[in-house]
Amino acid sequence: MALPAILRDKLRLPVVGAPLFIVSHPALTLAQCRAGVIGAFPALNARPESQLDEWLAEITETLAAHDARHPDRPAAPFAVNQIVHRSNRRLEHDLALCVKYKVPIVISSLGAVPEVNAAVHSYGGIVLHDVINNRHAVSAIRKGADGLIAVAAGAGGHAGTLSPFALVQEIREWFDGPLLLSGAIATGGAVLAAQAMGADLAYIGSPFIATAEARASEAYKQAIVDGSSADIVYSNYFTGIHGNYLKPSIAAAGLDPDHLPQADPSKMDFDRGTTAAGGAKAWKDIWGCGQGIAAVKAVAPVETLVARLEREYAAARARLCGGA
Repeated sequence: MALPAILRDKLRLPVVGAPLFIVSHPALTLAQCRAGVIGAFPALNARPESQLDEWLAEITETLAAHDARHPDRPAAPFAVNQIVHRSNRRLEHDLALCVKYKVPIVISSLGAVPEVNAAVHSYGGIVLHDVINNRHAVSAIRKGADGLIAVAAGAGGHAGTLSPFALVQEIREWFDGPLLLSGAIATGGAVLAAQAMGADLAYIGSPFIATAEARASEAYKQAIVDGSSADIVYSNYFTGIHGNYLKPSIAAAGLDPDHLPQADPSKMDFDRGTTAAGGAKAWKDIWGCGQGIAAVKAVAPVETLVARLEREYAAARARLCGGA
């Protein structure tokens, strides 16, 4: 199957900036799109819910103005992440706004729902669903998703445990549609590696947290710059679903990152937010992060990060071609 134009045209690199809970907002999304990669944000980041209308108006109008001024280098499209989970009481409201603004790409998480896919398809948009295993992938496509995001071991935030080699291999045995790969991708070489193993695009999150445009605290950004894979903890304690988090933020909350208890998955609530013992809140105080952060050496503008990825991607291709 040919890759849809929305995931192919206008891209400087085959990269999607993953929607980052709390961190992603219009400034980051617009910077990503103008830099030539798909920018994304979770609908739930707009609070109160009426703010989502404002954000979508700002993003669509700004990107249209950019393309009018720069027809030779149009911006990449943007995506909105919808949490399809029973605790997300805003889903119907937020999805209606995606339809109103004809959001080109919707990323669905924590549940595959045919009605969500149908709503996005009604105006010509596409749905990418994130999965951590092959069983979830099969279910998502059967329910009408257009593509998949394979969230492999090492991805920031909610993540699976499967090797990217295994996960992509199993999905590609039966699915020839759009496939993105997430999990510790922080260099241009890793972007190329994702394509080499069968993915169409790389799904990158944590490096974008340490950018000037990200809505993250300076301490959060610096912890990524200072950190490495040894600083990542995999736990379900904070939300009920397993994810990767930065050790320093866990320790700062008065918890022992090496001895976290198990949580009850039924307690997840995206309406009220999740609070750990001691009052620390998941995502705000307990920082999600992937294992690839050793490649992040400084806090920099999005354009600088994308330019680095582009140079590394070209260098990796050149090395492979030179060794052929």
